[in-house]
Amino acid sequence: MANIKSQKKRNLTNEKARLRNNAYKSELKTLVRRVDEAVSASDKQTAQDALRVVSRKLDKAVSKGVLHKNNAANKKSGLAKLVAKI
Repeated sequence: MANIKSQKKRNLTNEKARLRNNAYKSELKTLVRRVDEAVSASDKQTAQDALRVVSRKLDKAVSKGVLHKNNAANKKSGLAKLVAKI
């Protein structure tokens, strides 16, 4: 543990950010899984709706600094290709 007061504060904020980022990533994984399930069930409408939701969440994750923009773009692109194949 650090002795410096500012570093102690920084450790607390880092921990809060880590927990928030993990929660956000977990939600993203769940939304991606919903798209995959809809694609495997060949349910085009549900897949498109789920894709719309996950795309918005990915963009929001980029703006919050949880994901890099290229990472989100690659995920969105891959999911869109899956949905288009139905």
